[in-house]
Amino acid sequence: MNKRDLVKKLGVSLLLVGMVITAGCSQKDEVTSEKEKAVKIYKWKMVTTWPKNFPGLGTGANNVAELITKMSGGRITVKVYGAKELVPAFEVFDAVSRGTAEMGHGAAYYWKGKNEAIQFFSTVPFGLTAQEMNGWLYHGGGLKLWTEVYAQYNLVPAAAGNTGVQMGGWFNKEINSLADLKGLKMRIPGLGGEVFKRAGGTPVNLPGGELYTALQTGALDATEWVGPYNDLAFGFYKVAKYYYYPGWHEPGTTLEAIINKEAFDALPEDLQEIVLSACKIVNQDMLAEYTARNNAALNTLVNEHKVQLRAFPDDVLKELRKISDEVVAELAGKDETAKRIYTSFKKYREQVNDWHEISERAFMRARTLK
Repeated sequence: MNKRDLVKKLGVSLLLVGMVITAGCSQKDEVTSEKEKAVKIYKWKMVTTWPKNFPGLGTGANNVAELITKMSGGRITVKVYGAKELVPAFEVFDAVSRGTAEMGHGAAYYWKGKNEAIQFFSTVPFGLTAQEMNGWLYHGGGLKLWTEVYAQYNLVPAAAGNTGVQMGGWFNKEINSLADLKGLKMRIPGLGGEVFKRAGGTPVNLPGGELYTALQTGALDATEWVGPYNDLAFGFYKVAKYYYYPGWHEPGTTLEAIINKEAFDALPEDLQEIVLSACKIVNQDMLAEYTARNNAALNTLVNEHKVQLRAFPDDVLKELRKISDEVVAELAGKDETAKRIYTSFKKYREQVNDWHEISERAFMRARTLK
């Protein structure tokens, strides 16, 4: 073979090798492209009942959204809208139910007009603490009942925050007896509002962002909101003198994420688990945040702003508890769904109360012995 033929043969070989390499790369690119096409991105909206970025409540909603986005590797992105940005605070339930937004963040007692029994899934006066609520929901049958009820509204519920025991509220007069509640216009939602009404007061349900002005103008005589951490941020100390405890009406308020059922069912199973897990993480983390921050905020209110801290008298609490028992029992008798939820709730409360008598309460007494 002469030199010219050798060069020609070598050139053909190199050409063939190049064609093979090119074909391989092309096939690889096609496979990669197909995989990329197969990864669907879900863009969700979350509407909330809270002012945008409000400490604890609003940031809790933000945390749910951020966790879902990060844990899914961006396969779900969630944009958060505060109250009034997309829908008014108390229209969150309907907006998610009809699919205007895929998620919402709020509290079940805001939607009592839909079904009074769903208030059990937020808080009950003299009911369950945060720790007890989590036990009932996750391991006592509460979440199963909650899911059944919300399915009727095209929703999937999830616990997504808890404030712990709240404060009793802000007043411009001292409360020395039940008679002092008569005639007061107070922002107090849910079953606590019904108890307050039967005690002689006038309950008003307003979103958080409107409370300061309502107190300032006299549209309200008193208000409850959450506790020191949030109440300091709203500046209630500027328009009310007395700060009462304990929050008999909200001993452990569960906040909820509500998810449009059609949007949830459309997700692959792994993404469904990510959404629910993100809610569960925030449910625990929010309680930890309130536990860590409330006392420092209370010290600021009392020591810097000279707020007068007051305990509700025992006889007032006893009367309120009596009324509460009547209100809750009446609710349980309204329909079969309410009865089933109440039966589960009451059975669990009795069991956990017996345990806490020799655990939590016994330990707290031991820790404070002199």
